[in-house]
Parts: sequence; structure tokens; C-alpha cells
Amino acid sequence: MEEKFQQLIDRVKDIHGGQTYVITTHGCQMNEHDSEKIKTLLNTMGFKEIDEEEDADLAIINTCSVRHSAEDKVIGHIGRLKHIKKKNKDLKVAVCGCMMQRKESRDNVLNTFNHVDIVFGTNNIYRLPHLILQSDDKKNAVVDIDESYTNFDNQIYSRTAGNAAYVNIVYGCNNFCTYCIVPYTRGREVSRAPEDILDEIKNLVADGVNEITLLGQNVNSYGKNLEEKITFAQLLRLVHEVEGIDRIHFTTSHPKDMSDDLIACYKDLPKLAGYLHLPVQSGSNRVLKMMNRHYTREDYFQLIDKVRAVRPDISLSTDIMVGFPGETDDDFEDTLDLVKRVKYDNAFTFIYSRREGTRADKMEDQVPKEVKDARFQRLLDAVYAIQREKYEALHGTVQEVLFESVSKNDPTKMSGRTDGFKLVHAPYDAASIGKIVPVRITGGNTFSLEGEIVHGKQ
Repeated sequence: MEEKFQQLIDRVKDIHGGQTYVITTHGCQMNEHDSEKIKTLLNTMGFKEIDEEEDADLAIINTCSVRHSAEDKVIGHIGRLKHIKKKNKDLKVAVCGCMMQRKESRDNVLNTFNHVDIVFGTNNIYRLPHLILQSDDKKNAVVDIDESYTNFDNQIYSRTAGNAAYVNIVYGCNNFCTYCIVPYTRGREVSRAPEDILDEIKNLVADGVNEITLLGQNVNSYGKNLEEKITFAQLLRLVHEVEGIDRIHFTTSHPKDMSDDLIACYKDLPKLAGYLHLPVQSGSNRVLKMMNRHYTREDYFQLIDKVRAVRPDISLSTDIMVGFPGETDDDFEDTLDLVKRVKYDNAFTFIYSRREGTRADKMEDQVPKEVKDARFQRLLDAVYAIQREKYEALHGTVQEVLFESVSKNDPTKMSGRTDGFKLVHAPYDAASIGKIVPVRITGGNTFSLEGEIVHGKQ
């Protein structure tokens, strides 16, 4: 396989080497990591990344299908490329990702847009060299979709220019939350072999990476399908031993699989960041049951207490949805109560939107839009008030910050994250990029902090 794969890469390089590409990513960290692998593959084939689609030889759209609004954005984007291709007839247009794994969405794209040249799914990025060559000789779109995960993508280790990188450890999802389309687009859970994961991390370290984020729809489920049994907590301990890694994150977790052994990692592993993203979705037991989440609010509170017992200063974030079908005023008040009791450092908040193909879409008692909007605003007010309080409490303290890059908004500053994953800006210092340095927090707002490097003894 490796020899044939390299031969395909060399063939594409001979024909297309020096051409340019643009890749646009919609969706979550999994999609972002997939795009990193696509970039690595294209760079290996001699393509050069640029910023403007108007000047590109290849335009790739990596899609998301979690919400209908995400698909609408993709459809609009593909439509805009039609006008660009009228001016640049040699432009290749490729559409990939979760949306293409869903037959209804894929058929809609293929039937609506005849300027799309290549379509591929989440499980066969490794096929891209073959698809590019195929599209050279075909007038119609080349389509390649694998319904289930293959191990071939593990041959593509993403390369990054910075010090932080994502590493997939488990693909797919077995949870079937009633509002979610992911199990139908990403497939069933499949864990990567631990040796493959560790090899990838070591390769990334060799490229200058010292911060990694382990990825999965539910990382806590890692290892369940492997012949040689290994838990996510055991994998974390192996990753912790890799020399050159200074900080470890993981996302996303499911409360039902949050084991005591995993919680103990926050006490035992200094490199494990003091940050936990633990999606709760709702504070109502009745709604949680309708969502098929397999835990109660009491279970969730117990988990939070356990985590804080071993890591009192841990930063917590979550996902919360309002307006799920059948959600009453009392259900929503339970959610507000949970938010105020847990006191999250950050929360990703959503208004429920119907998703064709999910069980929730067929449920009765859909909540009126005006009710959902009002509840959402109350939720935001509560979340932001707590978040401001958390950030203000850090003013004047010294935090260990891993700086990653120049600030996107101010070239005189650099940006990094605290151990609790809070965004910090400080005056630019080239020697601090890629390093963990002490920073005194001098100010900030609801979403980021300002600080200055502490030199010498504190």
C-alpha cells in the first residue's frame, strides 16, 4: 500500500506540482484536523496554499452537517465558486467532509452543482491523489465515499507550522443522541491503535510541536473496540511519557464515560492541562432522558465534585442547548440552576434546530422560536456573568501561558493559553513563542485576558 500510495503522489506531483490550492473548513476540531491532513497531503504532492479562491487551481470545501445552518453556509459557498469557475475554467472544485457522508446532502450537491469536480468523505482522505488524477480525465464529478473508517488515513500525519497540533484517537460515535446527526455521518466508533497514536505524536514533536489535543467525538470511549484492551486514561498516561510534550488537552468527553481513573489523571499527570470540556446539554433530567444522554443532573454534579476534589483550580466548559422539543419553563429553569451551581469558565450555547434524519426531528411539542430566543438570551446572560467573574478574579495573578502565535488582531502582541485554556494576549516576544512562560494578568474582558511576561524572580 505505501509503495502504491507514494507512486500516486509522485504522479500527481509530476502533473500538478506548483499549482495552488485553497481549503475552507466548516465545523469542529475534527474537521480542522482533517483539513490539516489534506493540507499535508497536498503540500507533499507539490501544491502551494494561497488565500484567495479566485487565484487557485484547486478549491476544497471541508463540510459540516451538524446543523442545517452549517449546510446552508456550504451550499452558499459552493454556489459562489460557480461564478469563479466561469472566469477560471481550469479550477477544480472539491467538496469533502461530514456533509458528503450523508447521502441526501451529497445527492443535493451533485444534482445542483455541475461545477463540482471531486467529492469524498471523512474516511478516505488518503484517496485524494487518486481522485485528482481521475478528475483530470472525467467531465463529471468523481465521487468516492467510504461508509466506515479505514486505517489508511493513518499514513497521513498532519504537519503544522506552529507548536500545537490535533491528534485523532477515535473516529465515529455510538451514542445516538436524539438531536445529533454525527453517528450517521462519521459512522460507528473505531479506536486507533495506541502505537499509531504515539508514533504520530513523536513525529509531531520532531516537527516542533509541544502541545497536543487528543480528538474524538467521545474520547472517553477510546479503546473499547481494540483487541488489546486499553482505556482512555491508560492512553493518557502513555502520551504523558512522550518527551517533548509540555501540555496535553483532549476533547470531547461524554459524562456517562467519565471514569474515576480518568479523573485521577488530573491529579497524577502534570502535563494534562487543567481544563475539562464536559458537555451537559441540559440541566433537566426529563430532557436528558429524551436526548438519550444516559446520565442525570445528579450524576453530572457528582462528576464535577470529583474532578474539583483532585484539581480544585480546574477550568470547566460545556455545551448547552435550549429549546429541545418538549422543553418546558421548569426544564429550562433546571438548566439555569445547573449553570449557576457549576459556574463554568466557558460555555458553548446553542438553540435547538431540527435536523432531518434524527429522532428529535420527529418529536412533537417543538418549542416556538420566540420562546427559544428568550430562553437563549437568559442563558447567555447567566453564562457571561459567571465568565466575567472568573476572568476578573485572575487580574493581578501570575499564570503559566503557552504562547502559540502572533495575535490575529494586533501584530505587536502574541496570543497563548493558560493551563485553564483562557486566551491571553501579551506584548510580542519572539523568544516566548512555543514556550510556557509566567505572565502577570493586567486586564481583559469576558473572552480574553491581557498580560505581561514576568522576567526573573516573581
